[in-house]
Amino acid sequence: MKTATVIKHIVDWLTNYSKTSFTKGFVVGVSGGVDSAVTSTLCALTGKNVIVVNMPILQPPSQYQRSNEHIEWLKVKFKNVTSFNVDLTSSFEQISVDLSNDIQDDLTMANVRARLRMTTLYAYAGHYGYLVAGTGNKVEDFGVGFYTKYGDGGVDISPIADLMKTEVFALAKELNIIQSIQAAKPTDGLWDDDRSDEDQIGATYPELEWAMTFEGDEGAISNRKQEVLAIYRKLHKANQHKMMPIPVCVVPESLK
Repeated sequence: MKTATVIKHIVDWLTNYSKTSFTKGFVVGVSGGVDSAVTSTLCALTGKNVIVVNMPILQPPSQYQRSNEHIEWLKVKFKNVTSFNVDLTSSFEQISVDLSNDIQDDLTMANVRARLRMTTLYAYAGHYGYLVAGTGNKVEDFGVGFYTKYGDGGVDISPIADLMKTEVFALAKELNIIQSIQAAKPTDGLWDDDRSDEDQIGATYPELEWAMTFEGDEGAISNRKQEVLAIYRKLHKANQHKMMPIPVCVVPESLK
């Protein structure tokens, strides 16, 4: 991949989209991960105003520290970047009090965290007339659907959604993103512990990328690859409701 050329293409795309949509800049939620670090840097390279928001919710210290390190690096490098730290822990805890205990399973509450963050990003975007830039990559958004519907999936634009995870890492290297982020295991940041995406999915991103493009003879591949293929296909099927447009019930004119 020609990383410098890809970077320029995305930056130009962001610039043109902002211009044609009559918006003034971008809002990006930063998590301490490579996707949000790359996305926020690409937005900053447009020269337009960029707000980066750190939104901890009972966050492991390592994730919070990486987020802050990236924000400081970004603000030193780009004068068009401002930041806000919005600790949503108390908001999340209040929702936990208000919701019935019967529905508070781990996954449900992890998704609540993501949707709280989406609401926060749109509060800033709406006030300033900016676009919320999504941080999902191609594997997450179109492969396994590894995101929260109307959470981190609730965005205006998706600058890196056509890039595989390994390609995002390649851009991070080209952009000189801080080493602590480049070396960190990918995580969605929706849990009290430091579990990685691999821990949750059961496969690495390179393995999932292989599965997304596999067209060979399944009988000729290793047991591990068969396992990865099964994981990929199961998630891809189960999460179609996230990846497809919202179904609309079309009423025939004869019935109106």
